[in-house]
Amino acid sequence: MAGRAVLAKNGTMTDPGRRRDQAALDEGAPTDVANLDKIDHVVVLMLENRSFDHMLGHLSLGGGRPEIDGLHPGLANEYQGRGYPVHHLDVTALGIDPDHTAAAVDVQIAGGEMSGFVAAAAAGRPPRAVADGTVAAVMGYYDGADLPVHDHLAEHFAVCDRWFASVPGSTWPNRLYALCGSAAGSRDELPPHVPPLYRLPSFVRHLDAHEVSWRWYSFDPGTLRLADPRYRMGHHQQFGYFSKSGLPWKSALDLGVDSKTPSFLEDAAAGGLRSVSWIDPSFTSFNPLGLPLNDDHPTADVKDGQDLVLAAYDALASGPLWERTLLLVVYDEHGGFYDHVPPPTVVDDDPEMFGRLGVRVPAIVVSPWVEPRAVSHTVFDHTSIIKTILQRFCPTALSGSPSAKVTGARLGPQYPGTRVARASHLGELLTRTTPRPAPARDTLVRRAEARAAEEPTTRRANGARPPSDLQVRIQAAAHALRSQGHPPLAP
Repeated sequence: MAGRAVLAKNGTMTDPGRRRDQAALDEGAPTDVANLDKIDHVVVLMLENRSFDHMLGHLSLGGGRPEIDGLHPGLANEYQGRGYPVHHLDVTALGIDPDHTAAAVDVQIAGGEMSGFVAAAAAGRPPRAVADGTVAAVMGYYDGADLPVHDHLAEHFAVCDRWFASVPGSTWPNRLYALCGSAAGSRDELPPHVPPLYRLPSFVRHLDAHEVSWRWYSFDPGTLRLADPRYRMGHHQQFGYFSKSGLPWKSALDLGVDSKTPSFLEDAAAGGLRSVSWIDPSFTSFNPLGLPLNDDHPTADVKDGQDLVLAAYDALASGPLWERTLLLVVYDEHGGFYDHVPPPTVVDDDPEMFGRLGVRVPAIVVSPWVEPRAVSHTVFDHTSIIKTILQRFCPTALSGSPSAKVTGARLGPQYPGTRVARASHLGELLTRTTPRPAPARDTLVRRAEARAAEEPTTRRANGARPPSDLQVRIQAAAHALRSQGHPPLAP
């Protein structure tokens, strides 16, 4: 694609082909903006803690997809005189949760050398964890056999190989950038935020101000409730469960959930999706659905994440709104796993703290308006989600100035920030002149059904492991909300 920004090997920004001035980049090409009118529904599914090379890097191996900047032979890290090359992982549920704090990410990026992933994983671990190769898992990757749903989507839709986490740091700063266009002044989860109840204005306020419909689907309390005080309590008809009876291929569960509580699977089947839908995965195994973790945060099994992605995709592809829908599958941050592309600098209202993007993450854009096997090399980050949504449904929300950005208790819509205003949106990928039917996915569904028949429908062994820091925070938030009067079985 002419004029698309890519990263040179030294980490500097280059612009192959025709250069466009900055104003045009800020606003987006007219054709790209017009492309957004092809869709009436944006669905976002944000998973957890995996890097691009870890989940999609295999696509370029063996000459399969050379147009994708993924893995290639010779990539490795060195630690204490030993080489740790990239390698295929032989298990889909890892026993480690690599460090992805801001300090660890700085070590991993190593000034753009991307050489410190093993060193960061080894820090603070007993010598045997290094000697037995446990830390080598951060250099591992999965392939199409492990991730058949991602493989299918990459074949039939679009891969973004320059989608970076918004922050070189932890989960919540990145999720806050995805919801609010900024974080709470730290690249880490702030110690006081246990539970993580933040006070930042989200993009959803603009949807309400412009009467754009939306609904938040989850298994645990929705992340929007935790980020934006306006939606902390109440608004029950704008929040729903992903499903009320397990995933489609699992046996129905007696949940005791109010039958009036909406669900994504029901709304998609009935053509009742709002203009904007956000799907949070199952962060904990204590959700009312009783389903295992499917957020892909280690130590969750990536097979469960594949089931969730397939359920969302199949519901859209089978429903009446397919021809007017865009589904984005993306990850919040890299989780400490290796990626070889150095993150670029970025314009931000707080450049000292947030002037560089985080490590590259998987991102797949699914729509009948996307060409098969498409690849975008445009630099995106999570504020591109907000930019796409606002550009499509309420573009005047993007006007303003940094001085209009006010955080705190004020509950009205606020200027989304310079990062959002300057972000690229996804209109460039909606290039078809006519929508196409959803590709056949019967084999994927049969595999999911067969796997479900072999396993319990309730919590599996991963629920017995010590909870991750994310799980502790989500559970604390759920408890805090309920202590304030949030109904126990409401999302």
